[in-house]
This record gives sequence, structure tokens and C-alpha cells, in this order.
Amino acid sequence: MAQHLQIRRRTFLRGLGTTMALPLLESLVPTTAQANPGTPSTPPRRMAFVYVPNGADMANWTPQDVGSKFALPPTLEPLSDLRRELLVLSGLALDKGRANGDGAGDHARASSSFLTAAQPRKTAGADLRVGVSVDQLTAQKIGDLTSLRSLELGCDRSQISGNCDSGYACAYSFNVSWRTPTAPMPPETNPRLAFERVFASDDAKLTAEARARRLTQRKSVLDFVLEDARRLAPKLGTSDQRKLDEYLASVRDLERRIEHAEKASAELPRGQFLEDVTGDRKAHIRLMYDLLTLAFQTDSTRISTFVVAHDGSNSPYPFIDVREGHHDLSHHQNDPEKKAKIARINKFHIEQFAYFLQRLKATPEGEGTLLDNCMIMYGSGLADGNQHAHHDLPILLAGRGGGTLSPGRHVRYAKDTPLANLYVDLMDRMGVHQDRFGDSTGRLAQLTT
Repeated sequence: MAQHLQIRRRTFLRGLGTTMALPLLESLVPTTAQANPGTPSTPPRRMAFVYVPNGADMANWTPQDVGSKFALPPTLEPLSDLRRELLVLSGLALDKGRANGDGAGDHARASSSFLTAAQPRKTAGADLRVGVSVDQLTAQKIGDLTSLRSLELGCDRSQISGNCDSGYACAYSFNVSWRTPTAPMPPETNPRLAFERVFASDDAKLTAEARARRLTQRKSVLDFVLEDARRLAPKLGTSDQRKLDEYLASVRDLERRIEHAEKASAELPRGQFLEDVTGDRKAHIRLMYDLLTLAFQTDSTRISTFVVAHDGSNSPYPFIDVREGHHDLSHHQNDPEKKAKIARINKFHIEQFAYFLQRLKATPEGEGTLLDNCMIMYGSGLADGNQHAHHDLPILLAGRGGGTLSPGRHVRYAKDTPLANLYVDLMDRMGVHQDRFGDSTGRLAQLTT
């Protein structure tokens, strides 16, 4: 029994400066735990928030029918194979994204209030104030259960200082996660650094030494834990051995893709990365989604945010034949050609989200899949960017929340139902119970049938 308990506690492979978390392996769970639901062998629930900028062309986003027999509109077509894993939520609003007497600055308010449901103080200085975001409030309660309290990812290098939107500090535009009302959690945008955060040792000095040695000797992170993996393998059943092999292969594949991106970026001016080389950002986005998949699979964290691009971003998308800036196009003035290009950008982002969900769904966990145990919210703090509308937002919720959600439906709520009502409900499912959050008025109904 003592040996069995010792095996159960081995949830990491270790090497010099490297700690690689493992996915759930049934061979490492005591027989009594396997036989009793609700024990530590039950897969944990995860929660993530994916942010996309500048709203959406809602005519191509919103399904016409409600209920389970809705047809996916053009923008959401890439999710057709995942339709049963998806809740499309219409009618939700972000009141604190509105001016409420503060004048212009809808993009800064859209992102800073998205997960805080709080009105940001209008300032371009250091006296920031908005609110604690839902991810960080949850992390304060359950973050100690994992090696990473939360994981913040992004594709736009964060800016903290300066004026980015009509008198609002750049920190508001570039951050959706806020640890305190005055302290944002800037997203990590470099895939290598994000990778190191997931697979690094707790000892910062050892981590730096190991990273330097890996890069100098062109070694994989796997080279440092291979001996530990070999010692573990004989203790695993056939299914778990296959799962471990597949996991290690996926880690190595991700490393190779990061190395490829770094080589492609090597000749660029300092500070540029990936999309500056390829002309598109698909590879960058997918690297980050894959990192998040591994972080969830290994239970390195249960809470994450991913800012695909900051609100107000004016990046072009020439690889999908959109050469104008995204923000400029969002002020389309009902020009059909501009609206069509906005829909094209929206669909590109949905295609990458579908890739992420497919990765989660293809990852076995317990008696189901990793996606079954996730709650992944995707959306924007704006609806129609031309009107700077903060009502009837484009919001998706994917996954089954460990069996607590009933996806496969389009749900339409009453106009101006607070988005924060959804957050109160999601926190409940994560074991964090709040009567109120931000401008919430209750819990969101109809998430289960």
C-alpha cells in the first residue's frame, strides 16, 4: 500500500531545472478512488476566457433559431463538428463597457470591463482602477490547488503605460485579467516563455540554467526528464503507457514548432515575432492554444485567459485578403464590402477556436474528454463595432463543465441581461460561490436543460 500511495503522488517528471506535469493516469490512482465518484480521481473542472477584439458582424454571427435545432450562421460554420459541445448565448450585455458619463473610449472599456464587470476609471496615468476579474477572483479561491494559480496568454505584446483610447491608459486596452482593481495581469505573448512557465522548475536559478543548456545544446525539455519517464513506465498499464507516449510526443511537437518560429524570427528587429515573418498570425494563435491544452491536460492550472488581439487592434489580415486595419474596418458605416471583411476576420478567429476545441475533445480524460471537463467562454466586449454597441454581445460557451452544462443549443436572453450573471454561474461550477459579481443581478438561467 505504501508503494501504491507513493506512485499516486507522482504527478510530475523531474530533471535538472525541469518539472513536467503529467496528465491524469489511472494507474497512479488508488483502486478505492477509482471505485468511488467524487474522490480525487474525478477530473477537475477548468475555466478559460478567450477574448477577440472589435466586436463582430452580428448578422453573420447570430443563429436565427433558438433551442437545439438552430443552424450555425456563416461565421460559426467552422464549429459545425462541435455543435453539440457549444452554447451560443445571445442577449448578454456589458453595461460597464458603455460611457456612463465618461465619453469616448469604448475599446478600452470593452476589454477592461469584460471580465471585471466594473467601470474603469478614465485616466491615462498610473491611477488605474477597474475591478478584480472573474478569473482572478476564482484563482484567489482555488489557485493553490495547482502549480500555476492562473495562466494569462496573448498574441499582442502588452502595453501598460500611455494613452491608447481617448484618455484611457493602454493598460485598459491590453488586459482583460486584473488581480486587483489597480493591477492587471499582462498576458504572456512569447510561446517560448509561456512554455517555460508551464514546464519550469520552482527554482528560478535552475530554470534559467536548464533553459540556457537546452538552447545551447539544442536539447529538448524531454531530454531532462527522460530517465524519470523510463522509471515510471513499468508502473503504468497499457492504456496509460500509450497516453504517456502521446503526451510526450505532443510536448516535443510543440517544442519543435516553437523552435521553428524562433528561427523564423531570428533575423527580425528585436521585439518582433512570428506573424511579422509569416504575414499571418495563425501559427502564433495555435501555439498558444496548444500550450493551454497541455496546461489543462496536466492540471498545471484550471484557470486561464487568452487575448487573441487587444481591443482597438488595427492589424490587417492579408492572408485572408483583408489588407485594411481591423479597427478601421469595424467602423464600416454599413458598407457591405467592409462588413464582409469583418465577417471574414471573425470567421478566421472562429476557425482557430475550433482548432482549440478539437484538441480538447481529442484528449481523453477519465470516462470522457478534456473538453467535457472544461468551460471555455469566447467573445468580445463589443457587438457591432460601428455603433460601439455593448449589448447582444457575441458570446459562446464550450464544454460540459464536468457534466453541469447542457450544450448544443442557442439560448436568447432578455435584452441587457448582464454578462456578469454568467460569471456568477461559472464560478459556482468551479466551487467559488458569490452572491454578486460586478453588475450582476443573479445567476444565468438555461445553461442546463
